[in-house]
Amino acid sequence: MKFIYSILFLTIFLVACQPKVDNSAEEAFKKNSETVLANLQGFQDENVDYYSTYSDSVVFADTGFGGKDSLSLDDVKESDKWLWETFNFKLITDPLVLLPGVDPETKKSDGSVRYYGEWEVTLPATDSTEGKTAVLKMYESYDFDDDGKILYQQGYGDFTGIMTYLLKEESSDEMAEEASE
Repeated sequence: MKFIYSILFLTIFLVACQPKVDNSAEEAFKKNSETVLANLQGFQDENVDYYSTYSDSVVFADTGFGGKDSLSLDDVKESDKWLWETFNFKLITDPLVLLPGVDPETKKSDGSVRYYGEWEVTLPATDSTEGKTAVLKMYESYDFDDDGKILYQQGYGDFTGIMTYLLKEESSDEMAEEASE
């Protein structure tokens, strides 16, 4: 009986001495993933409430050709206004897989979120032009502040190419009409 009590005591002792597992990065990733999904849904729904997912000091990397180093939230709001007036956006990757990011210095999970996805971008038809659709392959990453708001966002995709493709036909048609008059 003493032997059984000794084994039991030793087991409890060993379990109690184990270091506590730090899963704070995993918990932050889960919470931040919900924020990213709400952000993406808000963007495609053209819902300005999606701006509430951003920190007051958010910075957007301007990854487009000839752009600035970074954009402010006001810059993005102005850009979104034109984008939403001109195009329709639909995230077509289903299911969208969100990936945990890592701190570039420590290489450890830090609660940041990334995804690879495809967006269907449509230039709607008008009275004089047909609608046109193309698919934009994207990689985006999001870093967060301590309050779970997006602090830094960067996206990579051929924005210039898709805009040129979608708008080119419209411009060519307009020029042809003007030339025939």
